[in-house]
Order: sequence, then structure tokens, then C-alpha cells
Amino acid sequence: MENASDTIETGTAGQEMTIWVMTDGRAGNVVSARGLADAVGLPYVEKVIALARPHVWMPPALWVFRSLGIDRSGSDPVEPPWPDLIISCGRRAVGTVLEIKRRSGGRTHTVHIQDPHVDLSRFDLIAAPAHDNLSGPNVVTTLGGLNSVNGARLSTARDVWRDRLQVLPEPRIAVLIGGRSRAYDFTRADAEMLAGQLLDLQRATGGGLMITASRRTGADAGELLRERLSGADIDFWDGQGDNPYLGYLAWADHLIVTGDSVNMTSEALATGRPVHTVAMRPIGNRAKKFECFHESLRKAGLTRPFDGTLTGTARPPLRETETVAARVREMILRT
Repeated sequence: MENASDTIETGTAGQEMTIWVMTDGRAGNVVSARGLADAVGLPYVEKVIALARPHVWMPPALWVFRSLGIDRSGSDPVEPPWPDLIISCGRRAVGTVLEIKRRSGGRTHTVHIQDPHVDLSRFDLIAAPAHDNLSGPNVVTTLGGLNSVNGARLSTARDVWRDRLQVLPEPRIAVLIGGRSRAYDFTRADAEMLAGQLLDLQRATGGGLMITASRRTGADAGELLRERLSGADIDFWDGQGDNPYLGYLAWADHLIVTGDSVNMTSEALATGRPVHTVAMRPIGNRAKKFECFHESLRKAGLTRPFDGTLTGTARPPLRETETVAARVREMILRT
């Protein structure tokens, strides 16, 4: 999937840079990898890959045989000439990226987002959240997830969605709702409780609600939310027409985010507005890393648990993607 021309002048006469963005197609991984690539500022080609058996069942550290490990029928083309740089995200991309690096004779630079679960030195650069507890000369530690929310995009979105959203009364409250995942449950009863809190909040503040759900919300919970959260001074995106997500971020005075999504929380923090996180019901021990993530944000004073009220004032936006992008550009210029 081509974002733009896959080559660009890097400043050295006659030299062109080819860049691939490689993920397994999962929305969160795509958002992070694409966000970093956009911040680097060079054109790139996106490559979504699916792993073949037995690689799909194996940790990357156990890929001892030399194979790209991909299911070619379910993947974008992965073949030479190999790129100068790969930005990857998600554990399923790790083995393939490292094999490309080997086949390129080490010429392909590799940048991975999240813990790759292999020897860190095998990548040229790693961007990992603090709760992954990674360290090393090639590791950039972030509090949030990488994304493409920045001042320019928010300014544009504010203009695009002005006619629809400026009519809502202040404070304008953006509500970003995820749902059931491998780590958290989200039932109709949970949706009922959240809807009640939001309606009480609207009555107490006199503000407007801007609400978006996701595929993870589920049909039952999603239907309840749409039924309860309707009427005057509520903008609920039902999935029809253009997505106002960036508009909600741009126009929000406060943001409320369910705790199942690192990306939505990080994108909310990129606005510089107060962010309140909705506690979710963990499934076993699967939510441990998410809980560590939220704890680190609370300790840094960046988020507050949502208790039905709004607190906090504007603060500097959390935009760590550019910090990582600067390291990538520095690496490119050294070659």
C-alpha cells in the first residue's frame, strides 16, 4: 500500500532513500508505525504482512532458520530490492524484519516500536514505552504510544469540523470508547454505567458531549450507548459518513478515554487538554502491562481516573513521536 513515492533525496547528491513501514495490520500497530513514519517526513511504502506456519506460533527469538516467514497469499509483496529503512511495530513483524536486514547484508536500517522480545542490539533503534522496562543505547523510552496527532493536524481538523462542533456548549467533552479486548471486558452493564455517568456529567456541567465508539465496543453495548447518549448537545458518531475523531480531539476541552487503548489515551494526551481514563474490568492477568501504562501516566500527572467529574487544566501536549523521529533522521544522516 503506497503512501507516496517510495524514494526521496536525502541530501547526498544522487542518493535516494527507500522506506518500508511494516506491521501485521492491527489498527494500533499501524497507527504507531505510520505516525512515526509521517513524523520522519520521508515518503514510505506500507507493507502489511501475515505470518505462515510455523512462524505464526513461534516467538521471534526462535526463528533460527533463515526464512521471511510470511504467508505470501495474505501479505503485501516482500522482495528485493530491500529498503534502506524499515519502521516496524508489533511482535509479528520482528522475525521478517530481521531476516530482511540479514539478507541486505546489514544495509537495511531497522527501527522497531514496542518490545521486540529479542536481543535489542539486533535493531538499530527501538522506541518502547516505559512500562516495557527496556534500556540500552539504541532504546528511546516514551510514556505514551507513538501517533500522528500534532498541532498542524489538530488546527486543520478544528477548521474542518467547525460548523458541526462549535455549536456544542462548553465545556466540550470528547469521549473515546473502546471495548472488549484480550485484556479487558466490556459488557452491556459496563456500557450502561458509563452512559449514566456521562449523562450526569452533562447535566452537571451544561457541556456538550462528542462521543465515538469502536469495533471493540460490540453490537450490544454500542446499541445501548447510542440509545442512551442521544439528543441535544450530544454528537455521537455512528460510523456513517466522515469520521470526526480528529475533530473531537481538536475541539475538546476535556477528554474521557476507556483504559483499553494505549493509542487513544496517547492521542488524547497529544491535545494538551485534561485526560480522564475510565477503569476497565481486567481479564485475568492480561491487563498487567496496560495497568502499568496507566499508572505511569497518573504518576506523571498526565491523566486522572474518571470518577464522573472533570478536573484539571490545559498542559503541554505529550508529543513524543517527534523525539523518536529526530533520532531516526539522525541515524539516516549518518549513513
